Amino acid sequence: MSHILLIETATKVCSAGLARENKIIAYREDKSMQYSHSSLLTSFIEEVVSDSGIAFKHLDAVAVSMGPGSYTGLRIGVSAAKGFCYAMDIPLIAVNTLDSLVSVAAVQNEIKADFYVPMIDARRMEVYNAVFDSSLRNVRETKAEIIEENSFSELLSKGEVAFFGDGADKCKAVIKHPNAVFYDNVFPSVSGLVSPAFEKLQKKEFEDLAYFEPFYLKDFVAGKPKVKGLH
Repeated sequence: MSHILLIETATKVCSAGLARENKIIAYREDKSMQYSHSSLLTSFIEEVVSDSGIAFKHLDAVAVSMGPGSYTGLRIGVSAAKGFCYAMDIPLIAVNTLDSLVSVAAVQNEIKADFYVPMIDARRMEVYNAVFDSSLRNVRETKAEIIEENSFSELLSKGEVAFFGDGADKCKAVIKHPNAVFYDNVFPSVSGLVSPAFEKLQKKEFEDLAYFEPFYLKDFVAGKPKVKGLH
């Protein structure tokens, strides 16, 4: 039997789990939206491993949500995942966060639609998003996009489109097409990592531990601190 440790920290949700043969057997999740990943993740991992009864030495891989998402959240999750992989000499599996999110919507929340558009907040009116068809096949690549009135108009003309994720809420007031359906409380979770993680494990699609970096999509820009009296 194969066992995978799962880590999801790409957004404000902090989630860790352990899966056996394509099924979660233990998980911990914080949805307080407080960005407490650095203080919660390690304890979550220890708890799920303890609850599952599976020793660390019996893990076959670590799967992590690779982004796009929060710069800090992704750094925390990927750093932890790489650390466990190095320590236990096991492979790292990376799953696109939007792939994971559409799995949460369609499988866990049983949302049905002609198209699925998972959205992750990228500040202001910009979101990270991708498009999946009714069979959950990716039909448009992940990108950062500023949402306006005519966004997704071509897609909406073809059928019902489900929008969800922490970036979808701010789009409700802008996208008014009758085929647009918005779903609340659908967030990234380790439950969405399970299926793609085991598929990659079977295919041996692993990341290079030395060179793997999160999928930020956009460069991180830190603002310069303002010093009183200087212009």
